[in-house]
Amino acid sequence: MKSDSHTTKLEYVKRINSVLDFIEKHLEADLSLEVLSKVACYSSFHFHRVFTTIVGENLNQYVNRKRIERVASILLTGYEKPIKELAYVYGFNSESSFSRSFKKYYGISPTKFKLEGKDILSKIGIELFSTENYICDIDNMMKWMDMNAQIVVRELQEINLAGMMRIGEFHKIGEMYRRLMDWGHQKKVLDMDHFRAVTIYHDNPNVTHISKVRYSACVTVNQPIPIEGEGDIRPLTTGGGVYVVARFEIAGEYISEAWKNLNVWVLENGYEFRDSDFFEIYHNDHQTHPEQKFILDICIPIEKTGNVILNKSYGLKASAKKPGKASSNQQLSYHELIDRMKEIRAFFEKTYEPDFKPGNIYRGSPEYSYFSITTEGLKKQKLKFVIVLDHRRLDFSICLSGQNKSVRKKYWNMFKNSDWNKYRLVESIENSLPIIEHPLTAAVDFSNMQQLIAKIESEAMKFINDLRAILE
Repeated sequence: MKSDSHTTKLEYVKRINSVLDFIEKHLEADLSLEVLSKVACYSSFHFHRVFTTIVGENLNQYVNRKRIERVASILLTGYEKPIKELAYVYGFNSESSFSRSFKKYYGISPTKFKLEGKDILSKIGIELFSTENYICDIDNMMKWMDMNAQIVVRELQEINLAGMMRIGEFHKIGEMYRRLMDWGHQKKVLDMDHFRAVTIYHDNPNVTHISKVRYSACVTVNQPIPIEGEGDIRPLTTGGGVYVVARFEIAGEYISEAWKNLNVWVLENGYEFRDSDFFEIYHNDHQTHPEQKFILDICIPIEKTGNVILNKSYGLKASAKKPGKASSNQQLSYHELIDRMKEIRAFFEKTYEPDFKPGNIYRGSPEYSYFSITTEGLKKQKLKFVIVLDHRRLDFSICLSGQNKSVRKKYWNMFKNSDWNKYRLVESIENSLPIIEHPLTAAVDFSNMQQLIAKIESEAMKFINDLRAILE
């Protein structure tokens, strides 16, 4: 028989959960103590005391933090309107008071965050770090992803779940899952035909400190559970929409690294984070794995913009088929084209290191692939050269690009306002990764790789050296 104190605690958790959900959906509305205590059906005094005990922050601290994090998430998407409009929308009386609160939380002003937020926060929470070190680490992160992840960009449907919520205390998640499993078996509601354990992160881990992240441990169910839930177990769903989904088979100590590197991958490939829940889907019991590894999907919501290509075969590991010479280019599969790109990249790495450092091959689209080449001097300027293979036209090109849109825009304007006319400057930088681009080949014949590589090398190095003379 459960004690009265245990029953009371479950009721507290249940009511505070409903308040946290209400806050999340109404950050731009009146979230005063009076309003929220009515949502919880408690007196103001009692509600404030219970809220602080369950959440670990008082109500005012929590609401202000959530509003600041919401603004930070919006700024990360490239928000173009005045920041003061966001401040007023989310309940701050003046731009100066908002700016002080924002800087106290993130260590930089909202204006600077708008310009540099992605560089500063890409996926290490709110801790500031050296941008230069971040740039140097990108290649290692992308290489780690190439070795450990199978990535797809796809549209996901909602998943019906039963879950338990907690703030921080990630070491208790195993206990939460055991409780959910016992409850689900007893109630006979577990979807055992398609069973999955899912962890939902209700806070954006790009802008919320790990100790403050609100998350839910969940299991799939075969029927709806009561809206009011049962104690601290309640109905939940994953959000639908477009996600970057990465499949990992890794030891538990590498899961945080997987999150960090995948978020870098999202930014490096030009996607924009969407304001929705991040989540993990677990596909096995790691204790039964021969190497005690977790098989899981990490799902990151992104905006469905023009550069998003939905493709179910996207990013999967290369096939085991060994590269061979096809009788014609039309017979080359996606993976065979990638193999040819590997040969070209290997040539540049062997021939031009350490002066030039090739990046990893981008294989996120069925229509093209590319790899970057940079130098220490260009890296400090956040610039890179990129060799691109168009999979449809079967031709190669090279371009000058930048780490992010603001860098590309800076150098595009520099060239635009000069008398430069040797290579083609793109017409607009708004939706363009290249700043300056140049064709390397027309339609190619992959049957003679030595001749093809010599042609690419000759044209690419001419382009690179001409621009280095100006940039460095």
